[in-house]
Amino acid sequence: MGLGVRWTLHGDGRTPAPGAVVRPDERLSWPRTAGLGAQHVVAMFGASFVAPVLMGLDPNLAIMMSGVATMIFLLATRGRVPSYLGCSLSFVGVAAVIRAQGGTSATVTGAVLVVGAVLFLIGLAVQRFGARIIHAAMPPVVTGAVVMLIGFNLAPVTASTYWPQDQWVALLTMLFTGLAVVCLRGFWSRIAIFLGLIFGYLVSWLFDLVFGMIHSQNGAGKVTDHWRLDFSAVGKADWVGLPSFHGPSFEWSAILVALPVVIALVAENAGHVKAVGEMTGDPLDDKLGTAISADGAASVLSTALGGPPNTTYSENIGVMAATRVYSTAAYWAAACFALLFGLCPKFGAVVAAIPGGVLGGITVILYGMIGLLGAQIWVHNKVDLRNPLNLVPVAAGIIIGVGGVSLKISDNFELSGIALGTIVVLSGYHVLRALAPAHLKTQQPLLDEGTSTYDEETSVYDEETAGGSGGEKGTERGTA
Repeated sequence: MGLGVRWTLHGDGRTPAPGAVVRPDERLSWPRTAGLGAQHVVAMFGASFVAPVLMGLDPNLAIMMSGVATMIFLLATRGRVPSYLGCSLSFVGVAAVIRAQGGTSATVTGAVLVVGAVLFLIGLAVQRFGARIIHAAMPPVVTGAVVMLIGFNLAPVTASTYWPQDQWVALLTMLFTGLAVVCLRGFWSRIAIFLGLIFGYLVSWLFDLVFGMIHSQNGAGKVTDHWRLDFSAVGKADWVGLPSFHGPSFEWSAILVALPVVIALVAENAGHVKAVGEMTGDPLDDKLGTAISADGAASVLSTALGGPPNTTYSENIGVMAATRVYSTAAYWAAACFALLFGLCPKFGAVVAAIPGGVLGGITVILYGMIGLLGAQIWVHNKVDLRNPLNLVPVAAGIIIGVGGVSLKISDNFELSGIALGTIVVLSGYHVLRALAPAHLKTQQPLLDEGTSTYDEETSVYDEETAGGSGGEKGTERGTA
């Protein structure tokens, strides 16, 4: 069986005929394929370098490992599922919680590595038993609630960390990013977050020229006089060099905080595979388990080296839809470009110089979008919140997750926030469903192997929608 790395030339290799598509096993000429690969890199850029910055991880390593993850994914799916894997925004809230509890970067990557391993095992189970097990364990009422509390749990990060660094730059960046998301069309709307970052850079530079230093808290939380935009580290950085690596550290409290995100990752992959199958005309239900496992394996490798986890990106689906070029050769080109970016420390220094106010303006929209996509899942799946069987576990779980309610188990271990909220939603729903009277139970048919209703319904939130706004994603937006 081939690895999907051989392509036939489509037509004359120049431009597809009207109405024609370039299939995954075809390609255009290599220069045009390289150009399409560069376009895919630009599309994933916004979310993929914002996410590691928000998680406190090395953006150079994140970009480099996104290229490696994409290669792993393409090889595992034998070139049938054109997709780019970038840093998942679903874990931003997890990283913030772990760091607030005193965790280090190693603690963050260790917790996320475990999630990647669990995702890999889920993929194997889906390969064996079919997509029906996903719906049985994680019906839409549960997945929507988990995505919602993951997004809204991030609100304090924006309010207390980023926005206070420069409220006016944050406000202007928020307004511009919102206009870009809503008003731009086609490819430009897919990189709205990236455009918002550029706008924020320019505004910060202009404010430094006009108003001088700002007296506010800096990235370390100390109130001081500082420049909004500081490129001093950029000039000192080398053009070529390896990113910084570190090993993971495993702590149960951090792992339990991170585990709920696996629900969002499964749904993202399911929606992505369904969307790509519809666009290419190639039913890909048989590749769902493989795609989930490949995502998990790539995330394990990335986090083992100190990088962030990865997930399939909806922004790149948008590029395929706009160009009608589904060639996996373009994704190989994009992965190679990402590797080159990762080996440029000067690029990482530019990313690290993003002003806090800029991040404040972008995250207001980004985090809110992640949370509200949970509600979108309920709407598309016609979840009835008038039914107390759905309402009670969801209401309790979301308030616990968003409010940071904690449950102290021992002197050294407690559950709180995302972890406790997810446990309440997931266990509460299944326990109450088992005990509830018959008239409260609504029959939600399980999926037979080979059907894709669940995938279609959950395609409204891909990880890096949020990201690209993005989830990530994400988490994350409709495809998405």
